[in-house]
Amino acid sequence: MPSGAQSVGTSQQPPATVAQCIAQKWADKSQQQVVSQSVLANGQAVDVYVPGQQPPNGAAATVRPAWSASAKTWVGFRSGGGAGGDATSDISACL
Repeated sequence: MPSGAQSVGTSQQPPATVAQCIAQKWADKSQQQVVSQSVLANGQAVDVYVPGQQPPNGAAATVRPAWSASAKTWVGFRSGGGAGGDATSDISACL
């Protein structure tokens, strides 16, 4: 689990698919560009920054491989710059 991230949940979808869903939801809702930053190659781990937040310390969804038989992807939320709770409901909708 990335430092400072609280767990939101797990998904059967691959990490890249979950990250793309989160970015799309936030972009549609905010009408702003969303920054996604790959942490591992091939979209295996991605930080998706809340609109208006910037790497490396902004609020972000942290999408990681789950390393579990029951799930492919683990997703957490790191509230860096004080982004709010509706961000996590958008993440949950992508799981």
